[in-house]
Amino acid sequence: MLVMKFGGTSVGNAVRIREVAEIIRSRLPEKPVVIVSAVGGITDKLIAAAKKCAAGENSENELNEIETVHQAILSDLGLDKSLLQDELKSFREILQENRDSTFDAQQMDAVQSFGERMSVKILAAYLARTGTAAKAFPAWDIGMITNDEFGNAEPVGAAEEKIKAGLKGIKEVPIITGFIGKTADGHITTLGRGGSDYTAAIIGAALHAKEIQIWTDVDGVMSADPRIVKEAHTIDTLTFNEASELAYFGAKVLHPKTILPAMRKGIPVRVLNTYNPDSKGTVIVSKRSGNGQLVKAVSCKKNVSIYHIHSLRMLDAAGFLARIFNIFRDHKKSVDTITTSEVSVSLTVNNAEGMEPIVEELAKFAEVRFAHNRAIVCIIGEQMHENPVVPGKALTLMGRNNINVKMISQGASEINITLVMDNTDAEKAVQLLHKEFF
Repeated sequence: MLVMKFGGTSVGNAVRIREVAEIIRSRLPEKPVVIVSAVGGITDKLIAAAKKCAAGENSENELNEIETVHQAILSDLGLDKSLLQDELKSFREILQENRDSTFDAQQMDAVQSFGERMSVKILAAYLARTGTAAKAFPAWDIGMITNDEFGNAEPVGAAEEKIKAGLKGIKEVPIITGFIGKTADGHITTLGRGGSDYTAAIIGAALHAKEIQIWTDVDGVMSADPRIVKEAHTIDTLTFNEASELAYFGAKVLHPKTILPAMRKGIPVRVLNTYNPDSKGTVIVSKRSGNGQLVKAVSCKKNVSIYHIHSLRMLDAAGFLARIFNIFRDHKKSVDTITTSEVSVSLTVNNAEGMEPIVEELAKFAEVRFAHNRAIVCIIGEQMHENPVVPGKALTLMGRNNINVKMISQGASEINITLVMDNTDAEKAVQLLHKEFF
């Protein structure tokens, strides 16, 4: 069994949907289970309509755009124009019910669900019209039961067995909504932006799929962002650990959570290009056999903030670090990178949102300094532990080119080396490092 996920650009118009249908048909002997994102740009339009409505403004332009985009696709594909009338009607009703009032996280999840709910119906109807038996499913109908953390939901423990049972015996090609699920009491949830990848991995793990394919608009995972490095190339093979680091530190091909369910089951994940279906893409595996490339990729994550926490009380003080990170935990703020010394801790966060109360608590027992507009440049490769020269080369290169490194961190796994610097230096650093190691 094969799990195939198609992103928003892959189903962005009628031409793309026809191509996706051909790709699915070419894999019919492998019994594909298909996961689909919303048509490209639609989720943003759904959110914009809700925000206007909540502010008491007229959202008719956004509603018309959403309807026009989908009706054009239906017309081009020769499908019944009434196919999506229930979803469009329900969306309008939600907006009317919440006019002049703030949408809470639960209501916003319901708003955002409509993109996927419409795209699966389009793809399934087109496959059926052109001779391939297919059926659309909201993910909750095949067992995607989640907790109630609206906006960033997780599947509950029973979800895997429910998914397996939900798909058992289905003879048509199942076309399933990515990104969304439902709580046990029936409230719609989302798995976070980009969560269709995660949906595919959850379903692939539940089914013990032969492979999980993520179909997007690039030939695979690149050795660097091609907009920054023209010489960047597609990486043939990555380990799960390398791909996880790349996903978190700037590579936008994969959602960071995607790897986890597949890793637990040892299922390969392959990143492929709907615009170039003959490309082999990048395959992500549990372990690489033989010797691989020393450095696999250089990535960049801009607009992070760095915080320096200094206190003489850290000297021989048991529990000091626990105290710091309990504060971050209580405020549900994650940390990207960290370095420590005897009396100080330096760390980076993805953005400064929500940091003010954290700083206030830290200031009760430590001096806190911070700076914004920083970037993390990450050198990634599972083979780096076999060659100790990479950190030295990287720092020498930065010094030679007058790039001031504010912080350096190398994890115990030795899969990545992170350099924190000014935003303005990040792209130059990526170019220099890519040239050095490739």
